[in-house]
Amino acid sequence: MADYDENDQQMDCALDLMRRLPPQNVEENLLTLLEVVPELTEDLLAAVDQPLKIRQDAKAGKEYLVCDYNRDGDSYRSPWSNEYDPPLADGNVPSERLRKLEVAANEAFDTYKELYYEGGVSSVYLWDTDDSFAGVILVKKVNDGTVRSKGSWDSIHVIEVVEKGRRAWYKLTSTVMLYTVASGAKGDRQNEINLSGSLTRQDERDLAVEDAGAHIVNIGRMVEDMEFKMRNALQEVYFGKTRDIVNGLRSASSLSESKTREQLQRDLFGQLKSRKD
Repeated sequence: MADYDENDQQMDCALDLMRRLPPQNVEENLLTLLEVVPELTEDLLAAVDQPLKIRQDAKAGKEYLVCDYNRDGDSYRSPWSNEYDPPLADGNVPSERLRKLEVAANEAFDTYKELYYEGGVSSVYLWDTDDSFAGVILVKKVNDGTVRSKGSWDSIHVIEVVEKGRRAWYKLTSTVMLYTVASGAKGDRQNEINLSGSLTRQDERDLAVEDAGAHIVNIGRMVEDMEFKMRNALQEVYFGKTRDIVNGLRSASSLSESKTREQLQRDLFGQLKSRKD
């Protein structure tokens, strides 16, 4: 029991540390952490979300994203050709029914990322479970890579589905990793601004399912709603807070303008209060 408690405490501390470190350095930080606590390797690799990597499906001629959900050993399965790279004879693949749904979902989210991201790479992977099926929707967008700014958005949406006749229960766990850097003139790192972070949220819904295609509609709507909420949250937390700090350091208007505005607010408040009285 003592060994279990110690390992559990180490895991909690390791995860807490990873949450506090910059997301753009998560791979480097994770490797360093694994050198310190090698006994937690499997648990940490499964628990820590890492930036998505892009591979090329030579057979289909399309890019796809790799993560722990489409990995089998040292090989990764492409959602387009359903084949592993490097080739794997007995790699895990979805059932025939689920594969059809996976193909349709990839086509749907390929359109989704064009509408909302105007580019990038998306991949959907599904797998059979005892209750029904589960899957992951991945989206990665890297900016154009201008000289003075760069950034990356990684979305990882894990979905669990339990089919119940003409209805289904969905549990969505979404993680977004945002990384933006703006450099000074000529790439001056002394004037570099780095805004980065990650956010995880969950949602559960019980929805109607008329046919297999309804799963794509239901999951797509949940992902769309979740990304909208998380984008607004990231904008408020990171960019809104930065704006408040800058405004606290140096006002955008003169002191006389600020005093005039404050006096006007007081006068309006006084007039409203007198009317109520």
